[in-house]
Amino acid sequence: MASLGDIFTTAKNIVTAINGWSQTTLQVEGNASATEIAAAAVVKIGEGRIARVSVIVGGSAVGYIHDAILSTASGPRVYTIPNTVGVYEVNMPVSSGIVVAPGTGQTVSISYS
Repeated sequence: MASLGDIFTTAKNIVTAINGWSQTTLQVEGNASATEIAAAAVVKIGEGRIARVSVIVGGSAVGYIHDAILSTASGPRVYTIPNTVGVYEVNMPVSSGIVVAPGTGQTVSISYS
């Protein structure tokens, strides 16, 4: 028969595992957001992940998300933002930062971590 200490240790391990799983889920799903971006903007500096893009206003041209730290730098493109209204799953990691450069007339929001 298990001692009371063994039962508490097991319960603690279960809680620790659930907490780790929930933190990982938040990292993938995005635990932050930037809304109504209509001009090139630095959203985050440093490593992270772009979870989803919401195109609020489609505009007349596609936009881009770059792995960069300056809104004036073009940096590597990690995602092309469609010029069609909708929500798009991205799930792409970045190493330098997240720069969102909407296309002409576009307004977008993103979730990221």
